[in-house]
Amino acid sequence: MKSSERNFARRIDLTSLQLFVAVCELGSIGKAAEREFIAASAVSKRLSDLEATLDTPLLYRHTRGVDLTPAGESLLHHARSVLFSLEKMQSELSEYADGVRGHVRVHASISAIVQFLPEDLGAFTREHSGIKIDLEEHLSTEVVRAVQEGAADLGICNTADGAGDLQALPYRSDKLVLIVPRGHPLCAQGAIRFEAALDYDQVGLHSNSSIYLAMREAAARLGRTIKLRIHVTGLDAMCRMIHNGLGVGVMPQRAFELTHGVGELESIPLLDSWAERQIQLVARDFSTLPLTARLLVEHLTQPTAPAARAKPAHTGAAPAGAAA
Repeated sequence: MKSSERNFARRIDLTSLQLFVAVCELGSIGKAAEREFIAASAVSKRLSDLEATLDTPLLYRHTRGVDLTPAGESLLHHARSVLFSLEKMQSELSEYADGVRGHVRVHASISAIVQFLPEDLGAFTREHSGIKIDLEEHLSTEVVRAVQEGAADLGICNTADGAGDLQALPYRSDKLVLIVPRGHPLCAQGAIRFEAALDYDQVGLHSNSSIYLAMREAAARLGRTIKLRIHVTGLDAMCRMIHNGLGVGVMPQRAFELTHGVGELESIPLLDSWAERQIQLVARDFSTLPLTARLLVEHLTQPTAPAARAKPAHTGAAPAGAAA
């Protein structure tokens, strides 16, 4: 950190930032003073000092209250981020006092979460009960960005679009299949190329999901377009839409098997090369990860990890893909 940056950090007072946010939220110095149990004159003085420190006006003051200047809008964004980070830091540190020995922040794609992570993370936490895993679901592109920006220690996603300057390790592979209602005309063909599915309406995942991007690129290479009927955010929702005749859709085979009770559906293997996917672990530098994160990486990259052995749980009903 440069000397000028250190000096700036020392000049910024957290209490003043909290009061600034309160004034912005309530639109009034007086109302903010009442909420924060402090004199209005003291709030006004802190805001004036903050403007002097930043050498720019932050608020337009008028008889009805205050409005933000462009600089004030920028500061509000950053102040909320700083205060949120402090709250999260306080929450995590308080857990250490309760016996937690470490945190690992993980962002993962829906494919990884549905297919593999429940078994893998469950086994890890049983072996390391003092380590807390904070897991968030995001699109693969967002997972990569979160790791690059330091919002996550570890990412788990499909990196077909590239992971930039991140390091990557193999985690799992999956196979995309076409999901259709039972008795659909395509079922008679057995394994197909995706091109055959383009004649039908599609139920797609989020427009920026790795699966939908791969579908769109495959269609573009064929000079075709996808007849998108609806976008959904979850695999269960996709199965329900397909079951009710809204189109066909692409999802990982294992994920379909795990949701086999959702509708009368069948899976058709796709012969396209892009249907064979690699899910990877990504980090800025695996060697510099905290010990807790390195333990998790070691666990997830074991060739005999639980998810590699696990089979989908079955009820009395036959799997929806059994006839495929």
